[in-house]
Amino acid sequence: MTYETIRIRRQEAVYFIQIYRPAANNTINDLLIAEIRHALRECEEAASIVVVEGLPEVFCFGADFQDIHEQMTTADTASGDAEALYDLWLHLASGPFISVAYVRGKANAGGIGFVTACDIAMADETALFSLSEMLFGLYPACVLPFLTRRVGFQRAHYLTLTTQPITVRQAVEWGLIDACDSDGQALRKLLLRLRRISKPAIVRYKRYMNELYASLGQFKQTALSGNREIFSDYGNLQAISRFAATGQFPWEAD
Repeated sequence: MTYETIRIRRQEAVYFIQIYRPAANNTINDLLIAEIRHALRECEEAASIVVVEGLPEVFCFGADFQDIHEQMTTADTASGDAEALYDLWLHLASGPFISVAYVRGKANAGGIGFVTACDIAMADETALFSLSEMLFGLYPACVLPFLTRRVGFQRAHYLTLTTQPITVRQAVEWGLIDACDSDGQALRKLLLRLRRISKPAIVRYKRYMNELYASLGQFKQTALSGNREIFSDYGNLQAISRFAATGQFPWEAD
């Protein structure tokens, strides 16, 4: 299949899925969600390891505000498939493969969802991590179940409320990232190690962990309900649309 928003490459049982929307700052739209979900379905049988990566300057910057702005200018409303995105992250967390996020540059908002959904998260020295949603009257409803599972309540709370980026060093200290390197060698060594694990062992282990910790599935409806509430607020959508059109933050509006 030919994809528009991602690039795929394969090294034996390792599949690399690169988020590739350079003109849109590697933001998330419905097509990106659909294409990654399609790729993951193909990985179920063929892949033991799935690596999710972005561009050197930006891993993933969250929702596509320009897309929301264009929807607002034509229909006074905006829609996005939050359930499909949550299911995508669930697939990364629970699928019959080892999922690895490799972050270079900025990971913001929904980008943090991809990081925290994966079994293992790695980054290089350039990585920065942030949740900017509160600046626009939103909160990361669908990200928080995955983020809280990884770093705990208070650190997820802090990241959400401050909207302030943290460095890769702090991300490692908090457990948001498992390891960092400067040249990709740590990732290469990790993949060499992971390749030694058989596919049946991965499938059995992931199935066991899914049963042991079922909270991500249990929190799904709460997350989607929160997402619907914040994206049904017309003032929030107007703030997003204004930012996409003018670069003005909500507190800078006339």
